[in-house]
Amino acid sequence: MLNIVLFGPPGAGKGTQSERLIERYGLIHLSTGDIFRYHLKNETELGKLARTFMDQGHLVPDEVTINMLKDEVLKQTDPKGFIFDGFPRTNPQAHALDTLLKELNTSITVMLGLEVEEEELKARLTNRALSSGRADDTDPEIIANRIAVYNRETAPVKEFYAAQNKYIAIDGIGTIDSITERLYSAIDSKK
Repeated sequence: MLNIVLFGPPGAGKGTQSERLIERYGLIHLSTGDIFRYHLKNETELGKLARTFMDQGHLVPDEVTINMLKDEVLKQTDPKGFIFDGFPRTNPQAHALDTLLKELNTSITVMLGLEVEEEELKARLTNRALSSGRADDTDPEIIANRIAVYNRETAPVKEFYAAQNKYIAIDGIGTIDSITERLYSAIDSKK
């Protein structure tokens, strides 16, 4: 089973690139952001809880996120693999994901880290707000806070996978196609 963590700060291109990886490798896409947005839109209890954190640019607590993800993984029958988009975001989540996958007799194959400079991220998020209408991309203070939270709380997760020899840094600047080719090469080197 091919299990990929697609990693990077807000605006790095995870959503765009994950679509291409899903198509090429037949993976099931698990995006915590998409799952949370579904719950927010439908005003579920999880959505109401998540909104209090997300509106401030903070992460949803690990226990809520892990249980939600576990439910999504267990819904799948005979998957070729998963692409985890936006998860894990903390070392406890990375440990919990490893534990969950071990229970399913599999593991993370590779973590691909899209690396993009902060000013480029801010420009991408501002442009995304104009094209997608995502409210969390419209406020420069929320954008700056999301990037700061990523740098403080999420970026250390790459060390967790680097210690397992599973982390590969990917230059996230360039054309969409050139970045995709870098990702394909990295994945194919780990298969």
